[in-house]
Amino acid sequence: MNDAPTIKEKLYDIIFESDTRAGKLFDVLLIVSILVSVAVVMLDSVKEIHEVHGEFLYAAEWFFTILFTVEYIIRLYCLKNPMHYAKSFYGIIDLLAILPTYVSLLIPGAQHLLVIRVLRVLRIFRVLKIVQFISEANLLLYVFRESKNKIIVFLFSVLTMVVILGSFMYLIENPYDSGFTSIPKSIYWAIVTLTTVGYGDISPATPLGQVLASIIMILGYSVIAVPSGFVTVELSRIKRRGLSSRVCSNCSSEGHDKDASHCKYCGFELEEELD
Repeated sequence: MNDAPTIKEKLYDIIFESDTRAGKLFDVLLIVSILVSVAVVMLDSVKEIHEVHGEFLYAAEWFFTILFTVEYIIRLYCLKNPMHYAKSFYGIIDLLAILPTYVSLLIPGAQHLLVIRVLRVLRIFRVLKIVQFISEANLLLYVFRESKNKIIVFLFSVLTMVVILGSFMYLIENPYDSGFTSIPKSIYWAIVTLTTVGYGDISPATPLGQVLASIIMILGYSVIAVPSGFVTVELSRIKRRGLSSRVCSNCSSEGHDKDASHCKYCGFELEEELD
C-alpha cells in the first residue's frame, strides 16, 4: 500500500499550513507579492508615473492578477469542500482581489479597486503564528456573524426612520428654498444629521425645521449605541463559552468551540488544538 501523499495533499500542506518550511516560504512570497501588487496599483494612479511607466505597470498588474487567479483555483482544488472556502471571509477577499482587473476590460478604471488586495495581508497573522491575534480576529468575525440578523433589522429601522424624517423636513423647508429641493436630498441630509457627521452643506432655515433637526441630532447619539450593544452582548456570551482558533482542514472554516471535536459547518473531524 502506497502511503505517499498525493499532489492535492502536498499542495494543501504548502498553501494552508505554515508549519512546514515550504508552507512558510509560500506564505512569505504570497505576502510580498500582495504588497508589490498593491504598490503597482497605487503607482499607476499617479498621472506622472502612469505617463512614463504605464505599459510596464499594466503588464505587472496582469501578471499579479493571473498569479493570484492560479493561487485561488489551487486553494479551491485542495479542499474537499471548496464552496465553504469560497464563501468564507478569506475566500471572498481572494476573489475580490482578482475580479477588478477582469472587470476593467468592460469598465475602464475598475482595476484601481485592486487595492483591496492589501486585506490579504491579514494572513500574516498565521505566518507569524500570533495565536492571540488569530483568536481575537476569529472571535470578532464570529460575533458579527451571530449578530447579523439583529444588525439587519436595526439598519432597516434606521433606513425607515431617515426616509420619514427626510420627508418631513422636505415638507417643512421646501417652500423656503433652504436647500431641501427634493425628498432624496432631504433624506441625504437626515442620514448625515442622524449619524452626527454634519457636513453643513444643507441646513434648515425655519424654526420648525431647526426643532426637527435638533431631535434628529439627539436621536443620533442613541442610534449609534444600539449596534455596539448587540456586539457587546454577543461577545460576552461567546467569551463565557470559549472559542478556539482551529481551522477545519475540509472547508477552512473557523470559529469552533473549545470542546468541539467536529466542524460545525461540514461535520469533518477537527485536529487537536495545540497548547
